[in-house]
Order: sequence, then C-alpha cells, then structure tokens
Amino acid sequence: MAGERYRHIFLPGPTRTQGFTNPRRGGANPRIPDRDRALHSDYLQQRLAETWVQEEQVRQQRQAVVHVERHGAYIEFVGEPGFELAIQSLEHMRSGIRLQNVRTEGQGESKRTLATLYVPHDKRRYFLKKIQDYAKQTTTTNKPKNAKLVNSISDIRLAVLESFWRPEERSLMPGDNPEWVEVWLSSNQDELVGRFEELLQTLGLESAEGVLRFPERTVRLIQANRSQLTVLIETSDDIAEFRLARQVATFYIEQKNSDQMKVVQELLNRCSYSDDADVVVCILDSGVNNGHLLIRPVLADSDLHTVRAEWGTSDHNGHGTLMAGTAAYGDLLALLNGGGPVRIVHRLESAKILPAPPEQNPKRLWGHVTAQGISRAEIQGPQRKRIVCIATTATDDRDRGRPSSWSGAVDALAAGDEGDTHRLIVVSAGNAESHNWRNYPADNLTNEVHDPGQAWNALTIGAFTQKTRITEPTLSGFVPIAPSGGLSPYSTTSCTWPRRKWPIKPEVVFEGGNVARGPNDSIFDPDSLQLLSTYHDPQKAQFAPFRATSSASAQAAWMAAQIQAHYPEAWPETVRALIVHSADWTDTMRRQFLQDDKKLGHERLLHICGYGVPGLDRALYCRSNSLTLISQATLQPFDKRDGRYVTRDMHLYGLPWPTDILSGLGETQVTMRVTLSYFVEPGPGEIGWVNRYTYASHALRFDVNGPGESESDFVRRVNDQARDDGEHPGTEGPQQNWVIGKARDVGSIHSDIWRGRAADLAGSNRIAVYPAVGWWRERTNQNRWSKTCRYALIVSIQTPELGVDIYTPVAIQIGVPIPVPVSFRGT
Repeated sequence: MAGERYRHIFLPGPTRTQGFTNPRRGGANPRIPDRDRALHSDYLQQRLAETWVQEEQVRQQRQAVVHVERHGAYIEFVGEPGFELAIQSLEHMRSGIRLQNVRTEGQGESKRTLATLYVPHDKRRYFLKKIQDYAKQTTTTNKPKNAKLVNSISDIRLAVLESFWRPEERSLMPGDNPEWVEVWLSSNQDELVGRFEELLQTLGLESAEGVLRFPERTVRLIQANRSQLTVLIETSDDIAEFRLARQVATFYIEQKNSDQMKVVQELLNRCSYSDDADVVVCILDSGVNNGHLLIRPVLADSDLHTVRAEWGTSDHNGHGTLMAGTAAYGDLLALLNGGGPVRIVHRLESAKILPAPPEQNPKRLWGHVTAQGISRAEIQGPQRKRIVCIATTATDDRDRGRPSSWSGAVDALAAGDEGDTHRLIVVSAGNAESHNWRNYPADNLTNEVHDPGQAWNALTIGAFTQKTRITEPTLSGFVPIAPSGGLSPYSTTSCTWPRRKWPIKPEVVFEGGNVARGPNDSIFDPDSLQLLSTYHDPQKAQFAPFRATSSASAQAAWMAAQIQAHYPEAWPETVRALIVHSADWTDTMRRQFLQDDKKLGHERLLHICGYGVPGLDRALYCRSNSLTLISQATLQPFDKRDGRYVTRDMHLYGLPWPTDILSGLGETQVTMRVTLSYFVEPGPGEIGWVNRYTYASHALRFDVNGPGESESDFVRRVNDQARDDGEHPGTEGPQQNWVIGKARDVGSIHSDIWRGRAADLAGSNRIAVYPAVGWWRERTNQNRWSKTCRYALIVSIQTPELGVDIYTPVAIQIGVPIPVPVSFRGT
C-alpha cells in the first residue's frame, strides 16, 4: 500500500543493464465481516432513515437562530470492531459526496474505523440505493451487490462535534471559553475559502491572519468555544476536521521558571536516549551549558571542548545552548505540544570557537579555529559519525560567491584534505539585518549568503517560515511580514552571484521564524513568530526564543543525525544528498519567486530558496508507489596516458527499473529525481578560479538516456572515446523533461527533476556519471592527477497513488529480501 514505508535500496555500485522480471503482486484483501443479508440491510436502512430525520430537525432548529442555508449533512459511517471499513467505496465525488476525515478508535480486536462524509441533501438516497441493491441484487459471482461496502458498515449516524476531532485530541477540545482552533476545510478552492470567510463574519467568529493551503484542504485559525464549533458544523458545508492550535513559543517563555521546569520534566519522562549512540552533532559555537536538564542526557562533560583552555567550555551568551536544544530535539515546540514517546538516536558535542568579549577571533583565523574545534572533538571520539554544525558567519557579504579562506577551510575539512576523513558540515547562510525587513522580500534578494556559507562542500542552510500567528497582546495591530510557507525575512540568498559559476546557495531552507510590521511601518520580531529552544541559564529560565538561519541550521543538523542513525552505512556525501533530494518548494515560494515555469525561472528560484524544504519522511523512506535507489561509489576521474593528462573513468548504471509497470502506466505523468553529491578539494589561493586555476579539484556530471535510446548510442553520445571516428550517434537525451537543466551543474551537488510520461521513463533507465575538468588534471605539479573521488548517486521515481507497486518488483530483482514496512525510530 502507498501508505507503507520501506527502506531505500542501496545498490552495490555501477552496473550494466540487467534482465527484468515483473512479479506483479496485488495487495491483500480487506477484512470484511460476513453478515446476515436481510437483517443487516434492514438495520442500515432504518439507521439511515433515522439519521436524515435527526438531521432535518437539527437543520430547522439552527435556521431558526442563524439564517444560513446548508446544502448537505455530515454523516458518520462506523466500521465493525476488528474489521476494516471500505473507505474508498464511500466517497463519490461526482455526486458531491466527500470524505471529510477518517479516524480509528480502540486497540487490537476492539479497534474500529470511523469515517465522516459530507452528503448533499439532493443525494440523500445515494446510500439508501446502495443498501437496497445489496438486499435485492446479486452479482455474477453470486454475491450480494455492494457487499464489500455494506458489510463493512456497522452503523450510520449523524456526525457530531467529536466526529471532527482526532480521538487523541478530544480531551483538548474547547469548553465554554474560546480557544484557538485550526479549522481544516475540505477544499483549497478560492470560492470555498471566500464562502467560509463570509460565514465567520455572519457568526461573529474571530479569525487569525494567514491561510494554509494543501491538496484538497485549506486551514484557517479561529477562536471559538465548544458551542460555537457546533454551530459551525451545523451551518457550513465545508468542515473536514478541527485541531487545537499549536502553542507558540511565547506560551512557554512567558511561564514562570517553576512551571517551565514541570514542562521539561514531562518531556524527559517521555524521552529515551541512546547512551552508546555513535552519531553525534558537533556544535561549533559559544559553548554549551550541559547543566540544562534537556541537554545533560545527550552531552557529557567529556564532550565539552574549547579551542583555548582560557576560554572555558561554558556558554557565555546563550547562542550555543540554543543550538544544542534544537540540534538534539529538532522542533522542541512540537515535542512539548505532543504527547507521545520520543526516541533520541544521537548525541551532542560542543567545541567552543567563540570566546567571550572583549576577546574575539580575527576573521583571518576563523578557518583555523574551525579546524581546531573539529579536531578537539575528533580526538575525543575518533570513530563517531559526526555532523558538524556552524551557525557563526562573517558580518560582511563581499565575497559574492567567491571562496574565502574560511570557506576554503570548510571545503578542505569536508573533503578530508589532510586525511581520509570525509565530514558533513552544516553551515548557516547568515542573516539579513533588521533594516532590510521593511523591504521584504526584495532586500533578501540582494543580501548575499555570508562567509563561509559559499563553501562548496558544506550544506548551507537558509530559512523559510510558517510562523504567522502573533499572540502578544501589545502587538494587536501587527501583521507578519512573510506569508506562511514563504522565505523568512532573515534569510540571505545568492541571487547577485555570477550565474553558473558558483554553487547554488543555500541548498535548502528550514524554519527560521518571521517578523512583524505594525502601525507607522514599525518593525518588531515577536517571540510568537520564533522557534523555541533551551536557555543557557536554567536557574532563570528553561526556554528561550530561537530564530533565523541559526535555528534553521540546527534543525538541518538534527535531520542529518536522523538520517545517519537510520542508515549507518551512508557516507557524509550521501546524507547531504538525501537532505537535498528530499526537498521541495512550497506553493508560497513558487508564487513569490517563480516568474515562469521555464528553466530560467527555476534557476532564479534555486538561488533564493535552494531546492526548498527537506522532508524527513522522504529522506528516510520509500513508499510502494515510489522508489529510491542509492549508490556509493569511487571513481578515478583523471590519469596520465602517453605523457598527457586525460580523463579516465566513466561509470554507467543500468538501473533495475520497473519497466513493465511504467510502460503500463502509459500517458500517466510521473517524476524521476536524480541527485549527485561529492566533495571537491579546494584549489589554493585567490587566482581567478578559471581554466587551470579552477577552484574545484574535479567535477562530476550525470546524464540519462532518452526514451528509445539504446545503451550503445547513449554511451557514444556522452563519451567521445566510445565513438567511431568521432561520429555522434544522432540521438538525444531527455533535455526537455528536466526542470532545471544545465543550471544544476554548479558546485559539488547536482539535483534535478525529470517530469514526463511514464511510458517514456520506462526506457530511460541508464545513467552515466563522468568527470569534467578540475585542477587535479590541469595543475599537474600538484601530483593529484591519479587521486580517486567518492560520490553518492540517488535516483527516485514517484508515481501517482494508483495502487501500483514499483518498489517490490525492483527489490526482488536485485535480491533485496521481500520488503517489510519500517517505522521511524527517531524523535
């Protein structure tokens, strides 16, 4: 099923085309109870009639008070405990019958499924006819007609307020006092949103700024008590579900420290920790106070380091402890608002690289200090799988993408220049200053990523925001500057850098908070628009607001740790690739910055928002209707032949492809994503970085064969050495299908999305990875021409959820055991 999750498939390395057999496997039949046909049909017809009578009574009573005409009713269908409810057979969109929500209650054999449907008044006989046909008609297989649907239904009743709440949240439902509630509407169409806004005005209900749109859903935030929510479901045709609004950071920050301590203890009671975890996030910052109750379980005294002994290891300004809280727990606010168990799968290290005032580090030493900080941690734990996180950046933005001593040092550290230790280094993109916020987002486009964020091998993190709810009473006239899902006002970009010369930065964005605009164009950054993390002095407070690209980079490091713990065999290049590979742009980003759907439009979007917002679930798992293949390989790009320094190796992948299934999908639109990640050795000195002085030691590229292009033609197209007398085979690759195209070939990570017909993708199952020029070959005096390089290649296919299974046939084809759904073991 498409909802199940499976591990990504690691390939053994480059391969040639392999034979393919398609072992089609269908899903298991749902568990439906047997029924006495006559008794069951009579009972359901009676219950359906009673439901419509009750609905008519409620409608008349409501209209006597509120003059709003509703055109349908919410009906709840209940499944038999221990059996399944035929959900897909309930909805009938052509008739306007919409599935609003599905819930489960109970455990084990007492577990049952409940579905709330919206049924138009003029379609009230739809289910009655289904039940009557069940009672009287028989199929060609001598079964009652509609047996799967009708037998699965245990009861039918009018939906009530509880029908719109998750069972685990019903205890949080508002009482007599109004509370902020998320209203999930059943469509994202403008007409529906406008209709609901009018209803709110008619009922006199207060709503907050901002609208969230999802496929087939729109979310609004309103303030209402229980009776007002009941009125809503009795007057609106568009309610899908309710959820209590998430508490924002100010809810905890404004508490007394004694109350904050209780919240901390409650979270600790839900947490379990891996004391022997070999995955760590190393925070290079102002130090960390591991006396905080939430930090103590993940950061031992022996893992507190400092570049200079006289600096100490304690956190002198609070920033390092803020980083630690987020790097350890991710979205701490979400955990505090949740109620389930939390599994922490990694640990922390701290290396203090910033001394307390008045002492400071000259810029020219920052690269060295960074290396020293990492070295201190590695001496203590040499065998650990380490994600290095740096949120400290220079205050100027004069580099315009050019490498600096600091960014060069970061690249060298990532590539293992002075050893064979490759490192994943996460750095923040740096922040736009407050005087730029009034001109959002225009000023963000001219505020450049700060040093060392231009490092090729680093994963550079920008910020977006979904924070739009302002709760401070003193800021009642203020509105958020950035829309939900848009670029954060704090984030810097690489829009002004020379195109197609320097890397795409930032590569991805995480939540960084928002700022507010008030009367007389005043600007303020309220706590309610920020994240929440750990305060460095727990004697005063447990929590503090956290914002900007610092908080975003700490979240990225947390995500990298989850991936590394889930896939211990993954290289740093692979973890970086999975984060980028899982990213996508929000609809808001597209509206803000995508001027057109052409390649140049996407190139501009890349230099503002990177590849978008990563998704942890996508980074960790496949679904049955999606497939992710990963290869980790080593290649020698250059060699010496006949006294000349030349390119040497190209890798060709004949991917195990679900060819028959893709061909069978025909015109169906599908996507393929390819990401290639490697680390370059930086070239020394600022000497132009062109021709033989290119900054990168080497470059790698990938190409895919076009539909109908044979392997021999494909190889001859991409490899001149394979041609007879230099003759081009006359074939072409799928260039028109790529979203980004040539603009992807910058930096040391390349990702692109192929969109097109499934039938065309069926024949595009060969990928070549080959070298491009670099100073390893051109600067022969450095004696690097025979070095090898590592890379990670990730290829994913995504099909619509049509009940197809493209994962299992490929797993069987390459000898992976029959897949078993897995669960995430992190927070």
